[in-house]
Amino acid sequence: MSNINVDSKNMKLEVLTLPVSDVDQAKRFYESLGWRLDADFITREDFRVVQLTPPGSECSIIIGTGITSAVPGSVQGLHLVVFDIEAARAELVDRGVEVSEVFHDIGGIFHHAGTERRVPGPDPKRRDYASFASFSDPDGNAWVLQEVKTRAPGR
Repeated sequence: MSNINVDSKNMKLEVLTLPVSDVDQAKRFYESLGWRLDADFITREDFRVVQLTPPGSECSIIIGTGITSAVPGSVQGLHLVVFDIEAARAELVDRGVEVSEVFHDIGGIFHHAGTERRVPGPDPKRRDYASFASFSDPDGNAWVLQEVKTRAPGR
């Protein structure tokens, strides 16, 4: 029996691995978003790990060579929570990123996959968790900005 103390009530998501076809191109893209470069390690020609973190986030992404067998661009629906959806979108556009217009879902609080059931503009009641904009990295890994001004209880 091990003496390791594991607190199962305190599991934090720290890193997401994104499959990319060109590590340097993806690195430049994420740095252009203003993300912090945490690490860039090359231990062999076939193994490279690049870690970047969005501003204000405790969770990072890792891109690289030899770190995943997933198809480049296959990760969809990653959410970046922002306080002001329109300001966040405008900042990304100013940085040269192609970002969708702000939208909400016809059904209410979350959004459907792809562009299905999108309604132009922010949520009419400006409810938290209900206004979105989307963009992709050069490989097609898809991100969603989600506006949250006041977190749900317990968050």
